[in-house]
Amino acid sequence: MKRTAVWLMAVLFFVALCGAAAAADTLADAKKKGVFVCGVKDSTPGFGYIDEKSRDIVGYDVDFCRAIAKKMGVRLELKPVTSASRIPQLIAGNIDMIAATMTKTADRAKQIDFSYTYFFTGQKFITRKGEVKKLQDLAGKRIGTAKGSTSEQNAKKALPTATILSFDDYPQAFLALQQGKVAAVTTDESILANILDKAPDKTKYEIPDIQISDEPYGLGMRKGDKNLVDFVNKTIVEMEKKGEAKKIFDKWFGPKGMAFHMARTFKITTKKEPWEK
Repeated sequence: MKRTAVWLMAVLFFVALCGAAAAADTLADAKKKGVFVCGVKDSTPGFGYIDEKSRDIVGYDVDFCRAIAKKMGVRLELKPVTSASRIPQLIAGNIDMIAATMTKTADRAKQIDFSYTYFFTGQKFITRKGEVKKLQDLAGKRIGTAKGSTSEQNAKKALPTATILSFDDYPQAFLALQQGKVAAVTTDESILANILDKAPDKTKYEIPDIQISDEPYGLGMRKGDKNLVDFVNKTIVEMEKKGEAKKIFDKWFGPKGMAFHMARTFKITTKKEPWEK
């Protein structure tokens, strides 16, 4: 009886593994269903936000999702995510890919797989003009950022005596700065530049030349979802070669926008991160 039970458990375990392996082929599933579901932000100017006129989610990340879905030959469906919810949503199967200003890190790579780097920036601060000249000017102050982001962790390391206040998104953190509740808002420079670019009182604020980290963005997919990772990497490399990636970059970070000189690069980076070697 015990042997039968053990054998049955082994069979069920094997079946479960097979099922997990089959479920991991998101590329095949998306082509079969005719739809590819991307998790994007809906309140991060430049990358993913709601257009006031169309009420659609638009942005740099959205255009990359659209190009990948087009190459796949399927319809694109967008689902809003936050910094804190994006990985759980992916693992739970609610979305097929994350395109949400997500920095590639060794810890995150234990949970999900990343594409090549498709955007590169660095973490800085928005402050009131003239108040911050060096990092230590923010020591012991209250700093706003988004919960579940690398910005949150980097700020704690760089300013151990500061109080880090985490908000659902960066516009909320910027509102706290406008209201005098925090001394600065910190996240990736390209995001800060777009937030500032859209602020009606932008002349009161600035982004000091204080950088506390490098931030390589990757598109996130489920662990072991090799076919999709390979497809996405091939697609974004083709987009760069054909000039499509540059067009998307210029569209959202072009010379007319504040973020142009702040976005470090649009170039697709195929080299591995130190922790990937």
